[in-house]
Amino acid sequence: MDDHAMTVPECKPWWRFPLVWMVMAGPAVVVVASFVTLWLAVRTPDPVVESDYYRRGIEINRSLARKNLMPAMTGRNHAATPESDVPAPRR
Repeated sequence: MDDHAMTVPECKPWWRFPLVWMVMAGPAVVVVASFVTLWLAVRTPDPVVESDYYRRGIEINRSLARKNLMPAMTGRNHAATPESDVPAPRR
């Protein structure tokens, strides 16, 4: 058999292989998603907490106590407790 009779397969450029594009698609999607996230973060900044947030919270708790409603933590902790055993809200 003649060694020159064997044909060497033609080499295609790297961009002609679909698997290369599939491997590069994952990181490309992540980069695009990160820019979308950055754009959303810059476009809609978080609201600033008010300086008197603590006083306003205390006022809300007092108004709930006047309406005979409990703060969330007390209500959650006593959700299954019989009503006769539930302690009165703190003031």
